Amino acid sequence: MIESECRLQYIYCHNYVFPITDSMNGAATVLVFRWDAPYDGDMTAQVSRARPVMSTESPKTPGGIGTLNEKPLHEALKRFCAEPGDAFEVPLDGFVVDILREGLVVEIQTRNFKAMQRKLGKLLADREVRLVYPIAQDKWITKEPHPEGGPGSRRKSPKHGRFESVFDELVSFPTLLADPNFSVELLLIEEEEVRRYDGSRGWRRRGWVTHERRLLEVVDRRVLRSPADLVAFLPSGLTESFTTGDMVSSMRMAKRLAQRMAYCLRVAGCIAPVGKRSNAILYSRSGA
Repeated sequence: MIESECRLQYIYCHNYVFPITDSMNGAATVLVFRWDAPYDGDMTAQVSRARPVMSTESPKTPGGIGTLNEKPLHEALKRFCAEPGDAFEVPLDGFVVDILREGLVVEIQTRNFKAMQRKLGKLLADREVRLVYPIAQDKWITKEPHPEGGPGSRRKSPKHGRFESVFDELVSFPTLLADPNFSVELLLIEEEEVRRYDGSRGWRRRGWVTHERRLLEVVDRRVLRSPADLVAFLPSGLTESFTTGDMVSSMRMAKRLAQRMAYCLRVAGCIAPVGKRSNAILYSRSGA
């Protein structure tokens, strides 16, 4: 049994399990398990039915992956992006960077690009920086048991992210991709969002707040290196002159996302206004 081999920090029992063990010598091992049977409330039985699909050691030594005060999603993405020879949590230019690779800084940002502006401005002055951004294509929402009683729950969110969702964040610095030292890597993922009841917070969700996010799987990835890569998001079937309404129809996206995408493309010089259709601005690809 797993319990007799290691001391569990936590164990998560649904379709995916992430027991994180803490051995006596200070090394941490991430064991990932999966099974098809639903969780029936019996932890011991559920663990006995699990089958291991991955085991990764992370010794906490100089040169190892630092995880102090790190959220599970951020830590898992750092492990995913890591390559042999990388250094982690390195002080640099008054900041601490996630990954330092020869000639490249890799920063993982799970949300709020705006908070990175000052850091990026300093780091990009004399080195290449890649910003890694996860987008949840599918998300499972798990509520821990209520502190006053009642079972927990798990459901799949009706919302589905897509690569274009990056424009919700790129509005913070739409021209930065023009810097040859800057790139963005998009990771389309499946994730678990764990919510915990806190009566003093989370009034919008009736006291339920997001406790942590966990990586389940990386589904796809895409790297943006220049403004030209932003233009590639526009479908070939889009007419020569188009409005954000046309983008909504042809790309099946929310109007707000289409407006943000159009703003980023315009500021980056990828599209330009060429007139109006009623009250809607008409855009055309630059150079078209």
